[in-house]
Amino acid sequence: MIRYEWMGIEPLANALKRKSETNFKKVERKNILELRNRAVSSSSPSSGGTPRDTGELRLSATVNAEGDTFGYTKDYAPHVEYGHRTRSGGYVPGQYYLRANVNIQQPIFKNDLVEEMRKK
Repeated sequence: MIRYEWMGIEPLANALKRKSETNFKKVERKNILELRNRAVSSSSPSSGGTPRDTGELRLSATVNAEGDTFGYTKDYAPHVEYGHRTRSGGYVPGQYYLRANVNIQQPIFKNDLVEEMRKK
């Protein structure tokens, strides 16, 4: 499984959790769904879209039942993300589609946390 975590916004996220776990979960779910939607709708890996060969990887983009985790169920997803060696000894470079998606979403997530903290 590929795992990315938001860096540098932990204090803000923790402050919102202390204020209201419900509000934090709402922001978290919204952003996870945006990650997933970008992954399946965008055509370019550099813009956060999932690379398309057969379409199976794109179809495997899932959000868990709690709405707090996004990932891919295909076992070859990390190899497409990070790159891999071929049987002939060559190398296929990574496409970093998930990293691009996370990098696009991170400032949106931070802004959503700030906006939710300002309410009330």
